[in-house]
Formats: sequence, C-alpha cells, structure tokens
Amino acid sequence: MALLAGKRGVLFGALDEHSIAWQVAEAAHAEGARFVLTNAPAAVRMGAIEALAAKTGCRVVPADATDVGDLENLFDEACNHLGGKLDFILHSVGMSVNVRKGKHYTELNYDWLQKGWDISAVSFHKLMRVAWDKAAVNDWGSIVALTYTAAQRTFPDYNDMADHKAYLESIARSFGYHWGLRNKVRVNTVSQSPTRTTAGKGVKGFDGFIDFAEAMSPLGNASARDCAHYVLTLFSDWTRKVTMQNLFHDGGFSSTGVSKAVMDRFMRGERQTD
Repeated sequence: MALLAGKRGVLFGALDEHSIAWQVAEAAHAEGARFVLTNAPAAVRMGAIEALAAKTGCRVVPADATDVGDLENLFDEACNHLGGKLDFILHSVGMSVNVRKGKHYTELNYDWLQKGWDISAVSFHKLMRVAWDKAAVNDWGSIVALTYTAAQRTFPDYNDMADHKAYLESIARSFGYHWGLRNKVRVNTVSQSPTRTTAGKGVKGFDGFIDFAEAMSPLGNASARDCAHYVLTLFSDWTRKVTMQNLFHDGGFSSTGVSKAVMDRFMRGERQTD
C-alpha cells in the first residue's frame, strides 16, 4: 500500500526477531518508510540488529535512551542521514531490575526501581524533550510508545513494570498536549497483548499470562506482527487526529470481564475439587 512512502523515522528497541520493534521495522520498510534503528550499545552488541539493518537498508545508531547526550547525537545523526526531519518515532524500551532479580513487589529495591523507571518511562520524556528542543519532528508527525494493561489493572507478577507503564502513559498525555499545540505532532501509547518478546519472557508465570489472555480475548492475543501493523496506522496520515490516547490492541481482553472459555475451565476445576 506504500502507507509510509516518503516518511522518515527512528525506531527504538529492536533486539531480535521476537521484538515488536523488529516487526515494526520490517513492516515499515515494506510500506516505503526510511528509518534509523537504535538500541542501547550493549543490546546492539548482544542482539541481531545489524542483520535487521541489512535487511531493511537502514543505519544503526547505538544510544542509551536514558542518556540525553546519546539522544542528542542520535537525532542529529538520524536527521542528517535521512535528509530531513522525522515523521515518526517508536519507543519500545522497558526493563525492570526488580523483575530480573526476582524481588517481590512488597520488597522492592528502590535503587533498582529508579533505574527501571528511568529506562522504561522517563526515557520517553527524554527522547521527546531532545526531539522537541531540536525541532526534529515534522508537523503532523507521530510518536508511539508500547505499554501494557497492567498500568490500569493489577497483575501481581508484573511487579514495578506496572508502575513504570502507568508513568509512561501519563507522559504521552502530557507531552502530547504540548506537542499537539506547537506543531500537531501526535503522541500515543499502544497497550499490546502479552507477547513472547525477550523482555516479556522475564516476567514470572509469563506462559500462564499468555494462555489466560488468549482465553479471555474474543479475538485472541495480538501477535508482534499484528502490533506492528497497528503501529504503522498510527504513523500514517490516516490517524492525524488521534493523540494523547492509550490504545488497546489486545483482541478485546481489556474490555472483557470474564469469558466463557475461562468460566468453563473454572467450573471444570470446581467440579473436580468437589
């Protein structure tokens, strides 16, 4: 469809083929976009991002999303390489040290909490602040960050990532207001189904998470590729008046109180217990 023909962007967070950002990159390339890929230097070394760059004909510029200096260099390099201002940015960045180290939510290490908050949420403000100061985004551009419904509903083992995602969504609304006034840039978050990404697998009980969401969702879970296609619609000109929204892309999970499939399983278990 050439949905993004002539558009330029920066995609944060591609690590391997399981990453949503990776899928966004492949889909954006297929739709005619040109972009720069970025991730933390360590992630660039450990991942397969160079293979993605070769496949999509783009450039990789390593950057720590929490480091303003790195972000300034990234946006300068991206605009110079692409030959103009950006039309879209994807923030697909998140990490909880407490989750990785198995700390229960009631026993959080606050130094780790602050680090995860900076990476998962404040980095979104930082990259927008740098792009704002540099006037690096075209009028009617689009900025999207990935989130999860644990920002609104309790998932015990999602731990402090739920707090980070809630803050991330607030940043989108607040910065989106100011950027919309200045030059019509849209800022939204996409609340995706649980997805088998490298980061997602670090959450305790993640397989159960996915199975439950699948049983609860009338359309089933959305895949990483499904999410990529949805993100592309937000990058496109077809969604020019959509901003400051948290958009659920989860097969109906977020609107379902209980499903017949889950109730059937529960009732079978109850009868077995009796």
